[in-house]
Amino acid sequence: MDLFFKRPSKKAREAMCNAALKMRHQKGGRYGEIAAAKESVSGITGHEYVKTVNSGNSAILGVMSSFKGKILIPDQGGWTGFKMMADFLGLERVEVKTDRGIIETDLLRDTIEKKSPEAFFLTSFAGYTAEQPVKDIHQICEDSGVIMVEDASGSVGDSTGRLANGDHAHVMVASTGSPKVVNVGNGGFISTDDKKILDNSRIILKTLKADPITCAGISEEIKIAPPVLSQTIAACQFLKSGLKGYETVLHPEKRGTNICISLDNPKKAGYKLRKSFNVHGGGMITVCPRYDRILADAVCIEIKNLDLRCLNQSNLEEMLLIINETLKST
Repeated sequence: MDLFFKRPSKKAREAMCNAALKMRHQKGGRYGEIAAAKESVSGITGHEYVKTVNSGNSAILGVMSSFKGKILIPDQGGWTGFKMMADFLGLERVEVKTDRGIIETDLLRDTIEKKSPEAFFLTSFAGYTAEQPVKDIHQICEDSGVIMVEDASGSVGDSTGRLANGDHAHVMVASTGSPKVVNVGNGGFISTDDKKILDNSRIILKTLKADPITCAGISEEIKIAPPVLSQTIAACQFLKSGLKGYETVLHPEKRGTNICISLDNPKKAGYKLRKSFNVHGGGMITVCPRYDRILADAVCIEIKNLDLRCLNQSNLEEMLLIINETLKST
């Protein structure tokens, strides 16, 4: 079984090469790539205003710098950048308790009422494992006067419209680094209908902007985001369905782009799985506890890291066999 770490598509690589040549030989040619990337992001998120930046953490930093009040984040299953950027900016951050990363709407309402945050940052998928009830969360934030910021790095192009949908997020941030859905190797973006968010952070965003080469890649990669995401989710659903006999599989009924399994000895299981899954160019095993997955002993199988050519039926069946054998022996 040959497994390959996700890399930018051929068309994206060609577009990035062409942008590099244009930037060198055609004065001013770079501006077209930036404008095209903004248009492509706006087209898929549904937001009017877009800024391309040099990383996902830069997107978080840029948005967070526009706030002065408390920042609310999930107690687990979010992104470590939420914590780092709030601390860097000297902003008070508070956490809402979750069901192993999943936001519970009643707890969210209570936490907002008690803590009065200015903004709530969360990821579309809790720890990449389980879909958040984003529409309901957005409505609660809307009713409470809280700005909801969805980190859609793992959900851009969701064909169901439940995630990475501008109607259900005041602001969207995303990384386009490796191995995200829009996979350019670096970069990211911010999208919103609230121009004040971008205006308030315009100075810092000038220092964080993406280069035209990255933008050329984004314009191409975003075109294939829907099939990349849908096929990755389908692969995870197949694997989860084959692991139904294990009560330790987290959120087996929910859509996600990895599989998280609670174990007493995750390091041992992680070692065995890494030996079994030889991924050319990278890895696909994460050992927990980790804030950006789950704060419990567990191992995550990161299907999202794999190139689509790996997600064929034969490979998935072999992967399922390996995972089952590993779980039985640990």
